[in-house]
Amino acid sequence: MTRVDLIDPATAGPEVKPVLDQIHAAFGTTPAMFRAVANSPAALEMMWAGFGALGHGRLDARLGEQVAVLVADRNACEYCLAAHTALGRKAGATTQEMGEAQAGRSDDPRTAAALAFAEKLVEDRAQVGDEDVAALRAAGFDDQDVVELVAHVALNLFTNYVNVALGVPVDFPRVALLERA
Repeated sequence: MTRVDLIDPATAGPEVKPVLDQIHAAFGTTPAMFRAVANSPAALEMMWAGFGALGHGRLDARLGEQVAVLVADRNACEYCLAAHTALGRKAGATTQEMGEAQAGRSDDPRTAAALAFAEKLVEDRAQVGDEDVAALRAAGFDDQDVVELVAHVALNLFTNYVNVALGVPVDFPRVALLERA
């Protein structure tokens, strides 16, 4: 059960209605996560702007979604795992590729490097070393890509925290979290 109200876009106040309308236009619906975040106009604006900015970044949508499912799994965020698995499929990844990304694996060396770096960022709370950045560079990432990858992880941490902390109900097809030892 959600711990905050889910704002109804039909009755939303003028400070959030325009953003919720943009979200509805993009998704064809207004996902519960955005309805929860709409309790704070500033947080909603920040989240939506972050998605928009990264959507126009250099890292493609498929890689962004693969990173998102890894981050969601590590944070036990069922909402983001479900949403980003669906969005990853829409971005051209197969179900198997999304499952592999969730586990931190990819047959593509560039994707594998990005996932390893993202996992280190999450698991070690950003305590990466020179060798971690060097591994990204060896896979073809430059400084712009590295910073953008950190931004993807940070935005996903925020959405994971929102959904887990606030008990946002999953309104995408469910995907099982990986079992951890």
